[in-house]
Amino acid sequence: MMDRRTFIASVTIGLLAVPLAAQAQQAAKVARLAYLGNDPTASPHLLEAFRQGLRDLGYVEGRNVAIDYRFAEGKFERLPAFAAELVTLKVDVILTGTVLIAVAAKQAIKTIPIVFLAVADPVGSGLVASLARPGGNVTGLSVLTPELVGKCLELLTQAVPGVSRIAVLWEPGGGGERTDKDMLKRAEVAGQALGVRPQFVEARGPADFDKAFLDMTRAHAGALTVLPSPMFFNERRRLVDLAAKHRLPAVYPWREGADAGGLIVYGPSIADLYRRAATYVDKILKGAKPGDLPVEQPTKFDLVINLKTAKGLGLTIPPSLRQRADQVIE
Repeated sequence: MMDRRTFIASVTIGLLAVPLAAQAQQAAKVARLAYLGNDPTASPHLLEAFRQGLRDLGYVEGRNVAIDYRFAEGKFERLPAFAAELVTLKVDVILTGTVLIAVAAKQAIKTIPIVFLAVADPVGSGLVASLARPGGNVTGLSVLTPELVGKCLELLTQAVPGVSRIAVLWEPGGGGERTDKDMLKRAEVAGQALGVRPQFVEARGPADFDKAFLDMTRAHAGALTVLPSPMFFNERRRLVDLAAKHRLPAVYPWREGADAGGLIVYGPSIADLYRRAATYVDKILKGAKPGDLPVEQPTKFDLVINLKTAKGLGLTIPPSLRQRADQVIE
């Protein structure tokens, strides 16, 4: 028979083993994610929005989820090496910040789930087979970029009555070849319908901005619409400053454009898309296949008007346009 001392010792060992086993089980449940982006300093609030989305679902960085960050910093030739490294690290899910990075990740990684964030045309970019059934190992969130172009031109004609020429600033390759062509075509069609002439101005990088704005001024552009691109998003403050310097009323496709002092903003919240990306991570970690998760599209688009900027430009925003705004900055 077991004596009293032996019995107490066995019970004590058993009680100690329970929390140790629980701790081991908890440690085993730490999910490992990776974020592939370009510039770590341009938009830290977007990554914080994603982390907040994770926290809302019970994932806390450093406790039950770990995130490895990799940034190309403009050197996209580094992406294949990053992809190979993440495969070696055996991460559970990879998140990508731009369409170019998402495409590079898909080409290099065939098994690890990939979730893209705020991509303009995932089907046209070759990331997914369809929005409803992405297929493969890739899914994510779309921003419906081409569909916004005509609306942005319309808003400018309402904010600047009588404008006849509107500059269209775009980055070749910024959204992918097919998306770029679609946006430019829609701008041309919308211009014809609105009775304005679009002036297409290229900027492949920040070094091209000064010349681009000089070209707009020389062509007597009366307003400006900035087409979506990750580079423009990162450089939004400089674009807003140049528009003010050249006295060009401008519309931007992201909420952050208004925070930087832009006149008009029309588009979905990029930060909200990053926050909602956490739901894809949660579903995949719980066993869902990326190819079975439909690509999510934004359903709400915010119209923001900055009256301070309007006053600086000598513009009076029509009451009908102000009343439609979701936010008016005074």
